[in-house]
Amino acid sequence: MAYYLGIDGGGSKTTCAVGDETLLLATVVAGPSNITRVGESRARESLLESIRNSCAAAGIDVRQVQRACVGAAGAGRQEVASTIRKITAEAVLGEIIVVGDMPIALEAAFGAASGVIVIAGTGSFAYGRDSHGNTARAGGWGFAISDEGSAHWIGLKAVREALRAADEDATMPPLLGRLMQVRQERSFDTFVRAANSNPDFAAFFPPVVSAAEAGDPIAREVLIDAGKELADLAAIVAVKLFPDHGEVVPLAMAGGVFRHAQLVRESFYNEVRNLPQPVELKTEIVEPVHGALQIARLGHR
Repeated sequence: MAYYLGIDGGGSKTTCAVGDETLLLATVVAGPSNITRVGESRARESLLESIRNSCAAAGIDVRQVQRACVGAAGAGRQEVASTIRKITAEAVLGEIIVVGDMPIALEAAFGAASGVIVIAGTGSFAYGRDSHGNTARAGGWGFAISDEGSAHWIGLKAVREALRAADEDATMPPLLGRLMQVRQERSFDTFVRAANSNPDFAAFFPPVVSAAEAGDPIAREVLIDAGKELADLAAIVAVKLFPDHGEVVPLAMAGGVFRHAQLVRESFYNEVRNLPQPVELKTEIVEPVHGALQIARLGHR
């Protein structure tokens, strides 16, 4: 019996799926493994933990894995891909395929067919392929300059808007209090200093969602804007790959922002309806790790 591993290495978590030729046997989640964000040591810890725990959950020995596919942000750069392959080889004796996070997401959503997928997790991007195999992307250039609509972008924008509201009203808005709790900051001044030290803004995403669900106007506006930004990314890729305005654009979503923030999904839905092309939107949130597992089974894509 041949066994395969698919790994989705992200900025907030690493997901590893084990399967045979047709069945998914186990899926486990470990810590982050985006080397750019967390460094090689933390990435190694998360990758190896996910591999070993997933094989244990599936009841197989890791030495039985015939092929593994790791999809990771930044893997388009040779030095990143080489490091990821080296780490994975510490556990996996079989063939190892290392690709970016875009191909595994597209594979999970559409297989070999054409379409556009928008990912919104710690970071964000849109990626697509037409019927001729041409590909295009938008966004995903890093949290400091891009990643619009991502958890990082939402956290940063929430801080900015909450501080602006405090300036305008000379009182602390409730959202700012929620964000200060995340950092365990009791003082406004210490929170501002911490926010300027480049913290993990993605950690603010859950309280922003909670605040929006409770009716906080600042949080709601931030999430609505995130949906619009993500729709803009989809539009850029759709126009590049599907210039015929009568052609239906298959569109899919992936990532924790879509999964956990209904307001982002609703805003995204409303905006993509305004695309010049008709859109066929998959409402189920795609799991990119399933694409990684399928590439491992195929040995290519």
